[in-house]
Order: sequence, then structure tokens, then C-alpha cells
Amino acid sequence: MAVVVRAGAAPLWWPGLVAAGIGALVPGVTGRRIGLLSGAALFLIALAVVAFARGGRYAGLVRGATRAGRNDVLQDRAVTVRLWRRGHRWWLLGAFLAAVASSFAVPAAAGMLLAGAGAGLWVKAVRIGRLEHREDVLYWVRTDWVRRGRPAGKQVGGYRTTGPVAGDAAPGGARRPR
Repeated sequence: MAVVVRAGAAPLWWPGLVAAGIGALVPGVTGRRIGLLSGAALFLIALAVVAFARGGRYAGLVRGATRAGRNDVLQDRAVTVRLWRRGHRWWLLGAFLAAVASSFAVPAAAGMLLAGAGAGLWVKAVRIGRLEHREDVLYWVRTDWVRRGRPAGKQVGGYRTTGPVAGDAAPGGARRPR
């Protein structure tokens, strides 16, 4: 489950930083100083909102988690990340282009907003990883429930658990060291 959360962190973080860097080069309508200060505020707000949003839903699904059965289909980390990024590539490209275009009005602000959302997803994955490490389990979402890439959406009926060495993901959705 943390893999799905973490899958969006890098595709938001790096294009957000690139868009903010491009935006810092453009003077913009409001000026660089106002753009960078508002971008810093938007970064912090986006980080906090994304990191702590839907915490109650996640906690409820974790409390109701059951052991993965023989018939549950659970994907490898690499497959989950690839499918999430492939399914969201046009949204990510559109967000990057919108962030660069908005730099002509408020330099770097939208790029910092994207980077803040990516950082928030990373913080959320780290929090989930600490919970997994503390509970000594990995939380999974069945493949047919997470088709749209939302690990706590309405279609998710509950989480499944496995031992901490199952699959190729470490607690928090990171790659398992080899």
C-alpha cells in the first residue's frame, strides 16, 4: 500500500523542482521575490495537506487489515510503480506544463506546489513504513481494488497483510535492498 503512495512522490517532486527552477529565471508579473515567497508557502501547505490527508481512512483500513489469503493477487513493487506512473503520465505532464506556464505570472510558485505535493507523499509513505516496521507486517491493497491508484479510495474494502519479507518492497514502499 505504501508503494502506491510513494509511486507519485518522485514524479511530482522532480518536475516540481524543475518547474520552480525555470520559474525562478522568469521575472513574472508579480516579481521573483513574491513568487518565491508564495512558492515556499505553497510548498509547506501542500506538504502538510498531502502528508496528513485521509489519515482517518488509512487508520481505519489498517485496523481492519486481514492476512492475505491464497487467492489474493498482490503485485510486485516495480509493477505497481510502473502502472501508476503510466496511468498518470498525462496528468503529470499537464501539471508540469501548467506550472511552467504559470511562472510568467507568479514565478516558481506552482512548481513549488508540485514539489510540496511530492514531498507530502514521501512523508506519508515514511509514516506508513514506520507503522509497518512497528507492526512487523507489510500492508497491501488487492490489485483489483487499486486499479485507479488510490490506496484509500472508496473501492478499497480493506488491506491485506503479509510478513515483512514478502515481495520486493521494504516497509514504506522503498526497494528492498539486495
